[in-house]
Amino acid sequence: MSDHSSSYEPSNGFTRWLDERLPIMRLMHGQFIDFPTPRNLNYLWTFGAILTFCLMVQIITGIILAMHYVPHGMHAWSSVEHIMRDVNWGDLIRYTHAVGASMFFLAAYIHMFRGLYYGSYKSPREILWILGVMIILCMIMTAFMGYSLVWGQMSFWAVTVITNLFTAIPVVGESITQWIWGGYSVGDPTLNRLLSLHYLFPFIIAALVGLHIWALHVVGSNNPVGVEAKTPKDSVSFFPFYVIKDGFAVIVFALLFAWFVFYAPNYLGHSDNFNEANPLQTPPHIVPEWYFLPFYAILRAIPDKLLGVIAMVAAICVLFVIPWLDTSKVRSTSYRPLYKPFFWLFVITCLALGYLGAKAPEGYYLLASQLFTAYYFIHFLVVMPLIGMIETPKQLPDSIAEDVLEDTSEAEKA
Repeated sequence: MSDHSSSYEPSNGFTRWLDERLPIMRLMHGQFIDFPTPRNLNYLWTFGAILTFCLMVQIITGIILAMHYVPHGMHAWSSVEHIMRDVNWGDLIRYTHAVGASMFFLAAYIHMFRGLYYGSYKSPREILWILGVMIILCMIMTAFMGYSLVWGQMSFWAVTVITNLFTAIPVVGESITQWIWGGYSVGDPTLNRLLSLHYLFPFIIAALVGLHIWALHVVGSNNPVGVEAKTPKDSVSFFPFYVIKDGFAVIVFALLFAWFVFYAPNYLGHSDNFNEANPLQTPPHIVPEWYFLPFYAILRAIPDKLLGVIAMVAAICVLFVIPWLDTSKVRSTSYRPLYKPFFWLFVITCLALGYLGAKAPEGYYLLASQLFTAYYFIHFLVVMPLIGMIETPKQLPDSIAEDVLEDTSEAEKA
């Protein structure tokens, strides 16, 4: 895919001069205009553009918010209120940034589940998948640090509880926790560290996104069939076909984004976080943001503190080795009748863990968390390797063009 020739032709003396010395326009034209893209991509493939849009929104609004935020225990809460009440368009910027975090994770999770369903992690796209998991991991850390900066009651206790988890690490745990805190408890130095890292990480994410796109343009996009493009009929140029498709999807997603910003900006938050942080009053039930809940449920499903931390970290780290856990030769789950119900069971498991993460870890909720946590790991460590070896997949089409023409003929018959 990366070795296709660009059709770029300089249009004037300046562009010819630039092309001879720094062919950036030729590079952009070759990679984003006439780049060959599988012709059968559905709207689930537009979430890459949606995620890029979300990242840009978060970086722009975050830079503006950092201009007015004060990372001090006595002033952090007041500075957020100052942004909301006194800064021009401050309430809109703050709500856009807060809602943007939820929209970012929503798009990222859909993007990841699409990759899992269509086998986008299989050879030759292992590095592409690993970079995607690294982006998710950086997003989690960035969002946690940003949520803590609000310095509301839930934010304060969330950072207290989560940073305390490092004390479970033998020998060095206490030292790591004290370094994060900047002392012996969560306070002003903690806020300074969190703000510095929260400001830095989005640019790390942007760099990883650049590598992710680079890796994508080397091996090419996967597609719903999972068959590589073999002939010119299998592909179309990225512009105008997918530029228009991605643009339309971004507009639709932006409408959902705008609805939350303008009509329900606090819907996805927690009511306790509208109270200023109080180190002397612990909330009855500490709950993180919704996009952390599945991992929080896994953490609390195991009574032992150290084992709970290991399980939570392993829940993310196992994603890195999926390309080698799945033994099936077929990429798309659409052609895997035995594996398909297990995939949807895994989706239900993730949704259930998200629900249970918001509940108190007791009684039936705790038991259900333990069962779903067990299946989460069983899916990757047992189901994927075993079913790939025993399953008989459906017959794949010989080419992408054949699949598209077959779908067209069936639609005409109907």
